[in-house]
Amino acid sequence: MDLSAVILAAGKGTRMKSKLPKVLHQLLGRPMLSYSISAARSVSSTPPVVVIGYMAEEVRGAIGEGGVLYVVQEDQLGTGHAVSQAAPLLQGKADAILVTYGDMPLLRSETLRKMAEVHEKGKSPITMLTVKMDDTHGFGRVVRDRSGGVVRIVEEDHTTPEEWEIRELNAGVYIFDADWLWGHLPRLPLSPKGEYYLTDLVGMAADEGVPAIPMTVDASEEVIGINTRVHLAQAEKELRRRINERWMLSGVTIVDPDTTTIWPDARIGQDTVLYPNTYLQGETVIGEDCEIGPGTLIRDSAVGNGCQIRFSVIEGATIEDRVDIGPFAHLRKGAHLAQGVHMGNFGEVKNSYLGPGTKMGHFSYIGDATLGHDVNIGAGTITCNYDGERKNPTYIEDDVFIGSDTMLVAPVRVGEGSKTGAGSVVTRDIPPRSLAYGVPAKVKRPLE
Repeated sequence: MDLSAVILAAGKGTRMKSKLPKVLHQLLGRPMLSYSISAARSVSSTPPVVVIGYMAEEVRGAIGEGGVLYVVQEDQLGTGHAVSQAAPLLQGKADAILVTYGDMPLLRSETLRKMAEVHEKGKSPITMLTVKMDDTHGFGRVVRDRSGGVVRIVEEDHTTPEEWEIRELNAGVYIFDADWLWGHLPRLPLSPKGEYYLTDLVGMAADEGVPAIPMTVDASEEVIGINTRVHLAQAEKELRRRINERWMLSGVTIVDPDTTTIWPDARIGQDTVLYPNTYLQGETVIGEDCEIGPGTLIRDSAVGNGCQIRFSVIEGATIEDRVDIGPFAHLRKGAHLAQGVHMGNFGEVKNSYLGPGTKMGHFSYIGDATLGHDVNIGAGTITCNYDGERKNPTYIEDDVFIGSDTMLVAPVRVGEGSKTGAGSVVTRDIPPRSLAYGVPAKVKRPLE
């Protein structure tokens, strides 16, 4: 069965109290709409069609053009009208049409695949997702016939006392036979509110003797749409739980899952330990046998095997194997720490390479610099890389010893095996195997 997906994402979401359209609010670094798109892609044989409306261009720009199609619903005239906007793009393209929502980010791909299997085996033009729960969330009640088919959906405001007690609810997710859908959408009645609703298709199918087939979702949280910031926080908590569980089952130790946040694109090696209040964001990759945290944020960075990073912030950095960082270190974009580097407390590295075995103990700033292997950076060392107009480079060659409180005024080079005395202000290049100190630093003698 070829299936195409339509994702309804045209609404404003006034209850979010936001300038953003609802579907662009972030969950673990992604717009919530992107989760609905990913789930729909898992079952769709064609690019999902996203029906947009409010701030349409902003939604299109945030999601991008890759792998999706867009159609604009200029007038918000209900769910039936929204789906009809996709007809020109999808008619004749698939056997069945999935309809889902951009504010339902917890709906799993597995659920949609199971739903597609039910539809393919069924004898109704409609398969619909239902959920059973005591808190009805304002959902419509599902009314079945004696054979178990769904004959109608009753909105909560219009229920009889008997219907009010029904706890099987309409989740609003459907799979339709494509030809049946396109033939029946134009026949939808106009509601008292002046809108056209997909729910009326269920009654049409029942009148034709082919009541809708219900499939009850196992986990109710999958189908709870996001309407407020409270819902947004609840959804993110559930996404964090799912991701953390997956990594723990893959061999990662998470000491306190409730305080550990791993974004969807992060990757973690076996036998790594994540301590409380650790955040792995963006496309971060952590190797095996690492200890990360507590109190650490790593974003869009690569960390090798056997590293220790404590109470630190790492952004856009590359860290090779057996590197020790923190506490209270900050690696900024372009920082590259080679194998065996030690970076201690209250240090900062930006756009710089620290060679193998280099040690940067504490209270230092290294920016726009290239350091060789086995360099010692004394406490309080600063590369003075900015002259008010441009960033200038510093080069420190292999086996150099930089004394505490040294200022390296770039552009400058310190030759292999040299040393600077404490408190030096280096304004000129230092040749290899030389001792320099003073303000400004001068070469005092060669080193044997």
